[in-house]
Amino acid sequence: MIRSLLVIVGPTAAGKTRIAIKLAEELNGEIISADSRQIYKGMDIGTAKPTIEEQARVRHYMLDVVNPDEHFSVGEYKRRVEAVIDDIWNRKKLPIIAGGTGLYIKAVIDGLWEGPQADEKIRKGLEEEEKEKGRGYLYSKLKEADPETAERTSPNDLVRIIRALEVYHIEGRPISHFHKAHAFEERNYNTLIIGLTMDRKRLYKKIEERVDEMMRSGLVDEVISLLKKGYDEHISSMTAVGYKQILGYLKGRYDLSEAVRLIKRDTKRYAKRQYTWFNKDKRIEWHNVDDINTGALASDIKKRLKL
Repeated sequence: MIRSLLVIVGPTAAGKTRIAIKLAEELNGEIISADSRQIYKGMDIGTAKPTIEEQARVRHYMLDVVNPDEHFSVGEYKRRVEAVIDDIWNRKKLPIIAGGTGLYIKAVIDGLWEGPQADEKIRKGLEEEEKEKGRGYLYSKLKEADPETAERTSPNDLVRIIRALEVYHIEGRPISHFHKAHAFEERNYNTLIIGLTMDRKRLYKKIEERVDEMMRSGLVDEVISLLKKGYDEHISSMTAVGYKQILGYLKGRYDLSEAVRLIKRDTKRYAKRQYTWFNKDKRIEWHNVDDINTGALASDIKKRLKL
C-alpha cells in the first residue's frame, strides 16, 4: 500500500464522526481524532466524543490522552500522531484523521514550528495581567500583536493566547509569521483532504439539537463530576464551550436556560471560526453531507489514494 492518509475536516456537528466511521469500514481504516478537547479524560458529553459503540466499530486514537489539568501542546499531538500513523500503515490499514481542530491537522500534514522554550517569567507576568485587568484582556492584546493568530484562536483558550504572546515577546514577531515560514511541504504522505459542509441554517439547527441532546445525556452531571475531582474554571480545558457555560450556571451566575442559550450561541461562533480556518486551505475538497453516498465516495477515495 502506498503510504496514504485520508483527512476529514469540517465544522462541529457536521457529521465527521459518522462519515469517518463509515469510510473506515469501507476502506479498512482506523480513525485518529483531531479534536483538542477530546484528548481530555472525563470530558465525554460536552466534547461529543465518539460513543463506546462507535469506538467498537472502528478503532480510534487520540481520545482520553491526558487529564483535564495537564498541558498538551500541538507539538506533542504531532509527535504522537506520527507514531500512530506509522503503526496503522505497518498493519496495512489506512490512517484517517477526522476532526475540527485545524492547527492539529496542519501540524501533521504540513509540519510545525515549535518555537522557543517556555519562559515561565513571561508566562506568569501574562497570567497576572489577565487576573488584574480581567478576562479577555490578553485576547485583546493578541488581536493587536497578531490578528491572524487571534482570528483562529478561541477567546477562551488562555493557554494558546499566552503562548502566542510569549513568542511575540521573545522573538519580536507574531507566531503566525513563523508558522508560515517554517511550514514543510515535503511531508511523506499521499494526502486527500475531504471537507464536510451543509447549509448554514441547517448546521445551526443541528448544533442546537446536539446541545439539547448533551443536556439530556447529563452534561451538568459531567461538569459536577469534574468539579468534584478538583477541575475548576481556572483550568484551560474547563473554559471549552459547554463546560464554561455550565460552570457559570453551577456558580449561580445565571439559570440553566441561559447556560444552554450561551452554549448554542458560542458553539455556532466556534463553527464559524472553523469555516474561516478551513476555507483558507485550497486543498480541501468540500462535500455537502446531505448529498454524500459513502459507498461511492469510498470507491473514489480508493482510486485516488491507490488503495
